[in-house]
This record gives sequence, structure tokens and C-alpha cells, in this order.
Amino acid sequence: MADALYGDDPEPGEPFPAGRLCVPVRPGGSGFVMRLFRTPVGGRAAVAFTDPGLLRAVLGADQPWILLSEPALRALAEPLDVRELRIDPVLTAPRPATTSVPLPEPRRRPLTALAS
Repeated sequence: MADALYGDDPEPGEPFPAGRLCVPVRPGGSGFVMRLFRTPVGGRAAVAFTDPGLLRAVLGADQPWILLSEPALRALAEPLDVRELRIDPVLTAPRPATTSVPLPEPRRRPLTALAS
């Protein structure tokens, strides 16, 4: 039995590479830039989807995206010190409300003379 290990093979216990991934991007200075997201504990993570329909369901129909392989996505994220990759995330927090609430005017107290 010849079980050869290759550089592209996943380690035992790791999921197989996802293949081509839909990666959310945003407009940048000379093209598009990969969007990064926050994990529930505040860490940064790259996010990708295995299907454009899943991406649209989570991020909206107007979210631009590009196709990348998992190794290419990890290579883009590594210089940014982003080690976590979330594929097909479904649990997201709702977008914060954009309405502003007026703050009350500060109450002014009259000045009183200090007793000597």
C-alpha cells in the first residue's frame, strides 16, 4: 500500500479543500479588496461561500464577490495575520441600525458662591 503524502493534501482530521469559493470583496484603490469579518469573540476571519446563492442569502444581492481557491484565499489573508477561514457561515448578527438618537441637552446648574 503506497500512501504518499503531498503538499496539497489536507492533514488527517482537516476537512478537504473546498475548491472554488465565492469570496466577498469591496471596491479598493485599484480593483477589489477581500472583505474581512469579525468572529463572535472579536478575532478577524476571512469568509467564503461554496455557492453564490449562499453568499447572497447571507450578505445580500448587491455584495460583490470573486472566485478564489482555498489556498489562494489563505495566501491573501496570511500577510494580514488572518488565520481563520469561515466557509458558508450562516449565523450572523443583524446590521446595526443607522438611525441616530438625539442626546438630551446638558442641564446647567447655577453657580453658587463658596462660603468663607
